[in-house]
Amino acid sequence: QVQLVESGGGLVQAGGSLRLSCAASGSTFSSYAMGWFRQAPGKEREFVATINWSGGSTYYADSVKGRFTISRDNAKNTLYLQMNSLKPEDTAVYYCAANRGGWGTSQRYDYDYWGQGTQVTVSS
Repeated sequence: QVQLVESGGGLVQAGGSLRLSCAASGSTFSSYAMGWFRQAPGKEREFVATINWSGGSTYYADSVKGRFTISRDNAKNTLYLQMNSLKPEDTAVYYCAANRGGWGTSQRYDYDYWGQGTQVTVSS
């Protein structure tokens, strides 16, 4: 089992940047694929980005491609999401998630463990 704790959210103006972190504990972080999802008020939780166990393969939602970068540091048991050129429509609670399969997936129900989320608010 793995425990996940997100941090780094906050309030930023449109065009600004934030870096989210997700600290993992309790199991072998390096064996899990990881993902970022987000949920805006009144909307379904949606896929943002995923990374495989080694960090060698990534995949992004079209809405964030070219602006967001997912990465991981297996030595530090930490997942990151660098978010640049933020837009008001990026406002949401951002969640990190772990998949025991090891290979990245965009499917929400493939993930076995979830963090509690961190709020990102982008003002116009």
